[in-house]
Amino acid sequence: MANVLLVLHIVVAVTMVVIILLQRSEGGALGMGGGGGGFVSGRGAANVMTRTTAILAAIFFLTSITLGIIGQRKTPTSAITPTSTTAPTTAPAQAPADAPALPKLSIPKPAAPAQQ
Repeated sequence: MANVLLVLHIVVAVTMVVIILLQRSEGGALGMGGGGGGFVSGRGAANVMTRTTAILAAIFFLTSITLGIIGQRKTPTSAITPTSTTAPTTAPAQAPADAPALPKLSIPKPAAPAQQ
């Protein structure tokens, strides 16, 4: 259910972006658009585009709220909850008796800083 709703949400969002970009600018606040000979012209087309945008916006809000509710209801399955805060009481595993011995690593100590 959530996947179907998410796909619908994405389709509505992309469609709404396209419809908004196709609309004719009326304000001219950015100094571009709104000139003659636009892709969508005429008063009737503007009304259809405005109604379509309003309907898509309503669907977008409804799917957003529904996805939020669905996401809140689901409990995370990969959450790790600690059972105790103490160290484990089992000893580390021992190597088998026939395993070759590993060489001891010696880490040299850093030299003391020179006195001036």
